[in-house]
Amino acid sequence: MMRTSAEVSRAVGAKLEGDGGLELHGVAAPERAGPKDVIYVESRKHEARALASAALCVIAGEGVGEGIARAGKTILRSGNPKLAFANAAALLMERAPIATGIHATAIIAPLARVAPDASIGPYAVVAEDAHIGARTQIGPHCVIGAGSWIGEGCRIHPRVTLYPGVRVGNRVEIHSGAVIGADGFGYAQGKGRYWKFPQQGIVEIGDDVEIGANTTIDRGSLDDTRIAEGVKLDNLVHIGHNVKIGAHTAIAAQAGFSGSCTVGAGVVVGGQAGFGEQCELQDGAIIGGQAGVLGGKTIRSGQIVWGTPARPLEKFKEQFAWFSRLPELAARIKKLEDK
Repeated sequence: MMRTSAEVSRAVGAKLEGDGGLELHGVAAPERAGPKDVIYVESRKHEARALASAALCVIAGEGVGEGIARAGKTILRSGNPKLAFANAAALLMERAPIATGIHATAIIAPLARVAPDASIGPYAVVAEDAHIGARTQIGPHCVIGAGSWIGEGCRIHPRVTLYPGVRVGNRVEIHSGAVIGADGFGYAQGKGRYWKFPQQGIVEIGDDVEIGANTTIDRGSLDDTRIAEGVKLDNLVHIGHNVKIGAHTAIAAQAGFSGSCTVGAGVVVGGQAGFGEQCELQDGAIIGGQAGVLGGKTIRSGQIVWGTPARPLEKFKEQFAWFSRLPELAARIKKLEDK
């Protein structure tokens, strides 16, 4: 979608320095950009890439880009160039549709409610009493369970499964292979065997959430599983039953949460981190990759932890430094023992 550099600068909240009538059609990395693409640089060390690029418009941070300006390129000055670039991409680039209209092979139950401008792809199944909101796109081979509710402007990629009763907010994006609302891993033990514990809660997903490919979110057992607005889940994340995740939390790939964990707002979780049942991550906590938080443990607001069991970052680094010296220390101890 064509916009002028002046229009883009206003839309992303950047200061225009140069030609406001420059036509822009997309965004790209500096090495791949054409004259009508926008690129961005965050620091002086990347100025050479921008100078060598064919792009004529550069989003640059404060104090960056004097040489770029002298080269005749237009600069959109921003205090947060990466965010401005992301907003420019949303403005300039139209996303490919997941589905258009209602495909002839889609199966829609008689009592399902599908908005007139919603789209449902080939071989998708929409069960009884399901609700599909305006402008929502359901990809091929998706299954939308009975009584599920999907809001407006959602993008449900191919082969997503929503079990019965799942509730999805507006502008939610769910990537391929995700399974939302399966039974939680809950059992009672007795008489030499496991007995299934009731899994009768639902999953509630807030507005503007993005869920990665092959991620799984279990329904609650007696309570509900809730994902608040703006949460971003990477691929292959597992959320157990009754888990509560606060607004604008980001969780990287292969992280796993046991049942009844509570995660605050603005939490950042690294890849492959694991969480025991009923642990609590307070607002703004940061959990390093491959960290292990034991069941019932609380990570305080704003705390940065790493390692297994998870401990404050400074303590982890000190201990790790000593661990790396163990062979040397062992050799010294051996010499002392020999004496």
